[in-house]
Amino acid sequence: MRIDLFIKDGLVFDGTGSEPFKADLGISGDKIVFVDQDIKGNKSGTMLRPEKVIDADGLSVAPGFIDTHSHSEFTLLADPRAEGKICQGITTEINGNCGLSAAPLFSKALTQREEDFKEFGIHERWSTFEEYFQILEKRGIAINFATLVGHGNIRASVRGYKDQELTKSDIKKMSALLRESISEGAIGLSTGLIYPPGVYSRTEELIEMAGCCKNLIYTSHMRSEGDRLIESIEETIRIGKEAGIKVHISHIKTSGEENWHKIENAISLMKESKKEDVPLTCDRYPYTASSTDLDVILPSWTYSGGTEEELKRLKSLRIREKIKKQILNAHSFKDYWKKVYISSVTSERNRWMEGKGLSDIARIKGREPVDILIEILIEEKLKVNAIFSSMHEENLKRFLSLSYCMIGTDSSARCFSGPTCKGRPHPRGFGSFPRFLGKYVRNEGLTSMSEGIHKITMLPAETFGINERGIIKKGAFADIVVFDHKRIIDRATFDEPFLRPEGIHYVLVNGLPAMCEGQLTDSKTGRILRHGR
Repeated sequence: MRIDLFIKDGLVFDGTGSEPFKADLGISGDKIVFVDQDIKGNKSGTMLRPEKVIDADGLSVAPGFIDTHSHSEFTLLADPRAEGKICQGITTEINGNCGLSAAPLFSKALTQREEDFKEFGIHERWSTFEEYFQILEKRGIAINFATLVGHGNIRASVRGYKDQELTKSDIKKMSALLRESISEGAIGLSTGLIYPPGVYSRTEELIEMAGCCKNLIYTSHMRSEGDRLIESIEETIRIGKEAGIKVHISHIKTSGEENWHKIENAISLMKESKKEDVPLTCDRYPYTASSTDLDVILPSWTYSGGTEEELKRLKSLRIREKIKKQILNAHSFKDYWKKVYISSVTSERNRWMEGKGLSDIARIKGREPVDILIEILIEEKLKVNAIFSSMHEENLKRFLSLSYCMIGTDSSARCFSGPTCKGRPHPRGFGSFPRFLGKYVRNEGLTSMSEGIHKITMLPAETFGINERGIIKKGAFADIVVFDHKRIIDRATFDEPFLRPEGIHYVLVNGLPAMCEGQLTDSKTGRILRHGR
């Protein structure tokens, strides 16, 4: 037997949730060829003569971690090293979340993405997943890439970003685009129901779309994670039931102090979905602050028609007053503006705002926060990311402890240098998985280490239909993390997000080291993981 890499004397957490066991692992090419619990024979020094030996004595060995909620479509083209993810032990990402995916990109959907292309210096253009995958494979990537197809892409490609009811012809065209995307490798359908154009969709439209991919999965950034949280969960379950598809709630939360009390009702609803014959799972990042586009604060009607129309409304003095009134009515709590922080802008003149709260910026400029909000959006042409501190620690722990709750960074793959190293992004892009295992599993005992690793390996692999990954067994792909479960912890903070975690020694992607003895190798052994292939 030819062995390329031998991992000896490790404490193996195999991903199943079973108790760990001491074992040796043999890797040949991109596969695990044996898992030997009888380690007394010390095969590495006699029969096998592998090219490389990893001494894992005193360390833990687990399947590569699977990020169930990523947004790396464009950052991987800008910089394929994905250092922030590799450093966490992530070997596979699920992309295409929140209704936004790499494809399809036709008509208005393509036009709307031009600013993203410019931001990251992406010169290639594509319309379909097949074209995008070819570009990504030619570039080479550090991690495995699986993707959902975004409902927002499909709707915008057919109907644009206007708040309009769809015709039967529109639905037919959208269904055709969805089926084509699945045939090219997409693993399911995602929605972003607070973003345009998904915010304008009706439940019946979503049921019809989800029905086109019954054997896959429907994931949703729901219409509300706060004031109408319960109604949004009910809608998600209804879509699953009527479409006959399993459902997954993205970044489950109770947003806003006035909604914290809804947690038990929310969990009860999710559990009850089984009685409706709707398999339901969810994901969450282990932080109490969220991050997204700053303009989510605006009323949804302001988005209609796309970026240019939204900016016209913000610049109109008459319409601006209407917008301000609705914002202030929706966010009447006096401390709201203190909990909204600017994480990134595109212009140099506003760079000083990064890391500062809207209330602080308003005080410095002698203006009201709502006026500053609109001013920044106009100056930055809407390209502003923000962090929103609105969640409760005990509720976070409650969600993380659920057996069907997985971990997602809700972040794009970034690096510690280069075109993606800018702004003050949410630290979840650099610390989610070590934070979950170190702070919440080991230190706070929300679950056992075996179960914690199951929730970030085998469980997401099964949920999203990723074959032969997320498990350590003979014949599985050699995506592997060697780490110290007694020391693993995050270091990234909101002030300093670009900090590497501690306790991870080796990360293998398809049998080759992406991290070796704690050092990044800049390897690009990741693959496109297509549905059915």
